Amino acid sequence: MKRFTLAILLVAALLAACGPVATPTPAPTPVPPTALPPTATAVPPTATPEPHTLTVFAAASLTGSFTEIGTAFEATHPGVTVVFNFAGSQALSTQIIQGAAADVFASVNHKEMDKVVAANLAAQDGPKDFVTNVLEVILPPNNPANLQTLQDLAKPGLKLVIEDKSVPAGAYSLTILDNLSKDPTYGADFSTKVLANVVSNETDVKQIVSKILLGEGDAGIVYVTDAIASPTLKTIVITANFNVIAKYPIVALSNAPQSELASEFVAYVLSADGQSIMKKWGFTTATP
Repeated sequence: MKRFTLAILLVAALLAACGPVATPTPAPTPVPPTALPPTATAVPPTATPEPHTLTVFAAASLTGSFTEIGTAFEATHPGVTVVFNFAGSQALSTQIIQGAAADVFASVNHKEMDKVVAANLAAQDGPKDFVTNVLEVILPPNNPANLQTLQDLAKPGLKLVIEDKSVPAGAYSLTILDNLSKDPTYGADFSTKVLANVVSNETDVKQIVSKILLGEGDAGIVYVTDAIASPTLKTIVITANFNVIAKYPIVALSNAPQSELASEFVAYVLSADGQSIMKKWGFTTATP
């Protein structure tokens, strides 16, 4: 019996020894976390545009239109900020000639632009007319003096606000009054009577608009575009036979800190997009 049992155990041992042997599975090779698939290409980060500031000296009557143009120009020139100095053209030309840092000059007349050109401060291609403008009479929204026609400007006691004669719009206003005085309908002394009503001579048109809106004057003479920018004002039209056409020239300055951007800004103002904005503000495209 013992032999039989021993034989069985021996057979079982031999069968176990002949069974399949487990093969170990190799561990996967670790991949560095920064490794990319063979076909992948690393994408460099987007470069941030270098910041630049473009400084534009522009006539006060361009405040609304050029502010919008500046925003449009910035949208197509990443990193560029357009900074404006709005004032009377006579003040701006003086500042530029005295060394103020500016890239572009837009004047309301050629007299002030010619001073900058004479000082050799205009770029080689010179100034270009980009729009024209005309003048009209503005009245407070409630029109307390009850003015209805140009003849009413000669009423005794009227409070009239105009620009100083040294300012382009002031000189234009005087020319208009002289033109009216040559017409028998108004009389030779019309200009004298109107000027006797002047209570304030301002240095730019925006100051006139402000005073009329505040009720500090019964009437003022400004550009049509200034009235459009303040739609609550009432107006009296100055017809073309008495009016003056103001031509606006623009130029990149020869000593511009941002000369390339200055040329691009001038080109944008002259472009179809720029002219569309100017027309919206009441300007007329200048003819060559």
